[in-house]
Amino acid sequence: MADRILVYGVTGAGKSTMAARIAARTGLPWHSVDDLTWEPGWVEVAAEEQRRRIAAVCEGERWVLDSAYGKWLDVPMARVQLIVALDYPRWLSLGRLVRRTIARAVDRREVCNGNTESLGQMFTRDWIVWWHFKSFRRKRDRMRAWEADPAAPAVIRLTSVAQTRRWLAGL
Repeated sequence: MADRILVYGVTGAGKSTMAARIAARTGLPWHSVDDLTWEPGWVEVAAEEQRRRIAAVCEGERWVLDSAYGKWLDVPMARVQLIVALDYPRWLSLGRLVRRTIARAVDRREVCNGNTESLGQMFTRDWIVWWHFKSFRRKRDRMRAWEADPAAPAVIRLTSVAQTRRWLAGL
């Protein structure tokens, strides 16, 4: 098993849940990208500080990251040993995202650093569902390109929940 793992996928695929499960099964430390990139009040951490925080994590010998933003994707890619790519159909990731977002808005469950989602955010440009539509194709293309590139780190591309469960069970 790899010691440095990046869980990558479209918005709503379940990257954080997957990263937490990998960490629990392997003992690797999991670092929540949301915690590293958002401050209380949904204040985005400055890009150079995000890069510094991610670099500090990636300098370690053992880690799991639950995402990689384009502005610092090169940092984990320089050291990652395994990419776990959640390449689910849009209907699955979008359905999960909408259900999760509504549930969090209703029960005010914390997302990161004291931040919560609200019903008022829905249907605005700040709504995470908007980001799903904006980034889906780009992220999917990136996962598939990594898988096809012999020079890229190892990629496990998971395309269904059943396949994901089988892979996790084998850890």
